[in-house]
Amino acid sequence: MNPTTLRRITAVLLFLAAAASIALPFLSATALTLSIGVIAAVAGVTQLLRLGQAEGTKGKIFRALSGIFYVVAGIWVVAYPIESEISLTLFVGLLLIFEGVMELAAAAASQGEARGLVLMDGVVTAILGGLLVAEWPSDSLWAVGTLFGISMFFSGFRLLTAPAEA
Repeated sequence: MNPTTLRRITAVLLFLAAAASIALPFLSATALTLSIGVIAAVAGVTQLLRLGQAEGTKGKIFRALSGIFYVVAGIWVVAYPIESEISLTLFVGLLLIFEGVMELAAAAASQGEARGLVLMDGVVTAILGGLLVAEWPSDSLWAVGTLFGISMFFSGFRLLTAPAEA
């Protein structure tokens, strides 16, 4: 597939995901939270299934404890999605701040035409992350979906409008 076509398809998918996330913020935050819970539980079961492959007694104990922890954590997230969303809000806020800082570093290192767009994406993403962290936990049930959607929108916009090196 042509790289330009792939960038356009990715941008459109980001726009669609952003629109859904902004339009249904509670639903998107809950879906994200439940997905994380299911993935954690599956990862734990996988660790437990591989218990026989661990070397020695200590290796088996560590793998068993790791697997049990993942299963319990995954089940807890699925059983208590609201509480998990509150924790997830803080995590996503910190993640967006980190992503924004990385985009700013990329813009500072860039000499290309897209430097301004990368800079804008980094500033917006870092600010959105800062808003999540600053208003945590009161914004937990709606903000993750909304602000994550806005971040995806700007990333899609950058992909659609910037030259290939961005």
